Amino acid sequence: MTTRNANTTDGGLTRRAFMQSTAAGAGLLLAPALWAQESQPAATELRIALIGAGSQGRNLLTQCLKIAGVRFAAVCDIWPYHQRYSANILKKYDQPVKVYADYQEMLAKETDLDAVIIATPDWVHAEQAAACLRAGRHVYCEKEMANNLDGARRMVQAARETGKLLQIGHQRRSNPRYGQAIKLIRKDKILGRITHVYGQWNRAERLEVGWPKGEEMDAATLKRHGYDSMERFCNWRWYRQYSGGPMADLGSHQVDVFNWILDARPQSVLAGGGHDYYENSEWYDNVMAVYEYPVEGKIVRGFYQVLSTTSHGGFYETFMGDQGSMVISEDPRKGFIFREVAAPKREWEDEAKKVETMGKEAIELKVGETLAPDGTKTPEAQRMLEESQKPVHQLHLENFFRAIREGTPLSCPPEVAYETAVSVLLANEAVAARRQLEFPADAFQV
Repeated sequence: MTTRNANTTDGGLTRRAFMQSTAAGAGLLLAPALWAQESQPAATELRIALIGAGSQGRNLLTQCLKIAGVRFAAVCDIWPYHQRYSANILKKYDQPVKVYADYQEMLAKETDLDAVIIATPDWVHAEQAAACLRAGRHVYCEKEMANNLDGARRMVQAARETGKLLQIGHQRRSNPRYGQAIKLIRKDKILGRITHVYGQWNRAERLEVGWPKGEEMDAATLKRHGYDSMERFCNWRWYRQYSGGPMADLGSHQVDVFNWILDARPQSVLAGGGHDYYENSEWYDNVMAVYEYPVEGKIVRGFYQVLSTTSHGGFYETFMGDQGSMVISEDPRKGFIFREVAAPKREWEDEAKKVETMGKEAIELKVGETLAPDGTKTPEAQRMLEESQKPVHQLHLENFFRAIREGTPLSCPPEVAYETAVSVLLANEAVAARRQLEFPADAFQV
């Protein structure tokens, strides 16, 4: 079964749009209607809560503070230090909140919540998200959905059964840069036939996460919540009980982009990796995976690598075809189209502004600068430009809150995120098996 993002349209870039933009020296530009929505004033204030007030939870909290008509009522975390930290931030923004250690107690007492944001370790996402949905709350949950497919499946089922919204935190799905790429690749066929895709996320050597002296949780509290030490609680991403490792933590973002832009699901994965650097981690510190995608009767091979000992090259994705290649990233400095010398020349190419990068001439991807016939920016382009300048997590949260208020489609509903979870978790199994693994025919169905 193929599940497509309901927000994605396949409209193309017209010759007129190309000519209007490139004639002004703006490069290759597009303003898709998907992200060009009028900003509507909030009709009613949404009351929300946060479960999991660690670094990512506080990041989402900070982004929510930029969105009109959203107000925190409660913060929940098992660690008092996290509770105080987040509550103090919200107090500075005139949003005093109640704090809880038990999310079930919070759901029982905070009966007027509209939505809950979950940013806890992956292993408790399924339990917490299902409970919030069944309590009648809409849920925004960080990725990975869960560190096992049973948990991810239960989240999809809970959303279906309750009719409540469940947005998963694959924030690239709300990023206008990626909507632009989809239109250029699918409709305008700017790359011709895609033959290969590549993605990477390389991070510098990771340091052990510590905690302030005197702020330790006692052994009984840790044990009650499934941790046997503060070290395991603070460094949960290192352990199989709590996470899916770097492939789930980082790779899921970019394998999700493979699935999305190719509009396909992998049929097999071959992967290698190992514990080559860190002695105190249960997960592989590097993974290199090769996926096979069936696309229009042909095979597209996708190579993905995640490294946790070097930041060389950072993070980006590349889509390669017989007429050109596209490099794209959440990093706005990485967005280029390279045309093959032998590719049929498009009318707009001579007019387009060129840049030199990676030793080649390229057309730079920009967002929201398409011009009207009189040389001014169109309202649609202006709105898109404003959207592209927002933090990426803010855009994804705005999509979630807009879906609650206006019924607009979610950028990343649970069925889509489930397919990504299937894709990355099998790569971990392929590393362990040391061979190519096939995805079962019903692997992506719930």
